[in-house]
Amino acid sequence: MVASGRCLFFLLLFLSFSLSNSKPVENPQFPCKPPTHNTYSFCNKSLPITRRAQSLISHLTLQEKIQQLSDNASGIPRLGIPHYEWWSESLHGISINGPGVSFKNGGPVTSATGFPQVIVSAASFNRTLWFLIGSAIAIEARAMYNVGQAGLTFWAPNINIFRDPRWGRGQETPGEDPMVASAYAIEFVKGFQGGHWKNGTETESTGRHGIGQKRVLLGEDGEINDDKLMLSACCKHSTAYDLEKWGNFSRYSFNAVVTEQDMEDTYQPPFRSCIQKGKASCLMCSYNEVNGVPACAREDLLQKTRTEWGFKGYITSDCDAVATIFEYQNYSKSPEDAVAIALKAGMDINCGTYVLRNAQSAVEKGKLQEEDIDQALHNLFSVQLRLGLFDGDPRKGQFGQLGPKNVCTKEHKTLALEAARQGIVLLKNDKKFLPLNKKDVSSLAIIGPLANKANSLGGDYAGYPCDPQSLFEGLKAYVKKTSYAIGCLDVACVSDTQFHKAIIVAKRAGFVIVVAGLDLSQETEDHDRVSLLLPGKQMSLVSSVAAASKKPVILVLTGGGPLDVSFAKGDPRIASILWIGYPGEAGANALAEIIFGEYNPGWWKIASDMVS
Repeated sequence: MVASGRCLFFLLLFLSFSLSNSKPVENPQFPCKPPTHNTYSFCNKSLPITRRAQSLISHLTLQEKIQQLSDNASGIPRLGIPHYEWWSESLHGISINGPGVSFKNGGPVTSATGFPQVIVSAASFNRTLWFLIGSAIAIEARAMYNVGQAGLTFWAPNINIFRDPRWGRGQETPGEDPMVASAYAIEFVKGFQGGHWKNGTETESTGRHGIGQKRVLLGEDGEINDDKLMLSACCKHSTAYDLEKWGNFSRYSFNAVVTEQDMEDTYQPPFRSCIQKGKASCLMCSYNEVNGVPACAREDLLQKTRTEWGFKGYITSDCDAVATIFEYQNYSKSPEDAVAIALKAGMDINCGTYVLRNAQSAVEKGKLQEEDIDQALHNLFSVQLRLGLFDGDPRKGQFGQLGPKNVCTKEHKTLALEAARQGIVLLKNDKKFLPLNKKDVSSLAIIGPLANKANSLGGDYAGYPCDPQSLFEGLKAYVKKTSYAIGCLDVACVSDTQFHKAIIVAKRAGFVIVVAGLDLSQETEDHDRVSLLLPGKQMSLVSSVAAASKKPVILVLTGGGPLDVSFAKGDPRIASILWIGYPGEAGANALAEIIFGEYNPGWWKIASDMVS
């Protein structure tokens, strides 16, 4: 039953992608079109949102209500309401994950700015930078919505605590510190949900490197308007989630045993801050159990967000997390029980089809009441109303002027470069080896399986970047005589057959840079690491190249998880170590600037002090 349930979900998900990509995208379809469908009360912009939401619910049959409880909400033709896809992603730029976004489907937008992975931007410890990244992504997202290539509801940021260093998704988070994660959540959500707009016009950034003053979405009285949203951000995944697949444990069945103090001191602060101060309009409940109860069934935690934290938004399950309540965790006695438990606990929408397939039966068996569904719909429709989805043609609204010209702009690409600059960390620099003087570098060698792969610099939940560039290409722009050797066939580096060529290249060069670390074959969703060492024979590659080089080498580390490179720290043949993580589309440029002294990176001592 477990396997068949998961297979069915992913089959349906595949079909949804296939169908969405089978025809060219169109301009956004919206309800309340004049003259036939704008006479309903829910289309009356002068009425309070609560009343409009109640009006909409009152027009629906039970079957129509149930069809709204999936991420791929069905249309209601008789009311002029088109289907809506809730699931779009924007972790560090508009992402290809999720069926709500389409880059390659005949639309005018084929790429979007690729910012550094979250763990890299977090290393800047710059709140204004986080706010501006959220703002820039929002502009591109709303622009894509206006041409029918994205939704209005995005499931980011990931603010789980990165406690286990082996976690494959730690790269998506601001790190292990609750204070830093909380601050990041607040700034990103404020920027993403519309904190940069005044009178419908984006103001220019000012200041060093384009990092300027924060800007807010204002109402007519000049106060922050919580009822209006440019886009919807989602705090995920609540809560105590930092395991994918390790040994006999998987994220679908793992029970996180957490003390009350650890819950309050560690795991909950980022979510509380995201909702109370960031004013997030969505919360996602996670796959795992928390102290024996599935996260999407924890009524005490989900309802607390509304009663104590003042949450005004909707709660979505992670994809197929309702199914896991029955099929993986055996917490409920039937599929109908799982659906009823989740909806009564406070979940409003199910990513997947499990609720669609079992809610009717749950109602008929008396396990679920229509009033429970109505409450979920009220939360869902209220967010859509705040987004202006029922206000008529969005291209005539406050954000209607945004379009392809607002994607991959010079300002956004400069911001991506600045984020990469500020996120890169200098871990070692013996005898002030860096920066190099470009005039003194007659030739350069860059070695490693990731050194010439532009698509490896984004990490997971990435999109199609505007101007992707490999590290080799970025450095060659500074030193024309730059050579490259792969060293290992891939990041797993199970063979040393390419070592000889790398050593020859290293011997011939004046200076040598070795790129080692992780990529998504080592850490990603549904995949944890089993060791903190460099994968395979990478350590041997670094040491072999360092021994052959005329001068001490520069070691560049990629990846979003911790690495034990103590061997390099104590090796005098390795003069400098730089951590670049997944630096995004501008990472190659940022690394070159740092190596040649055009930008000064953060020091590991400063960074470690700030998170201690």
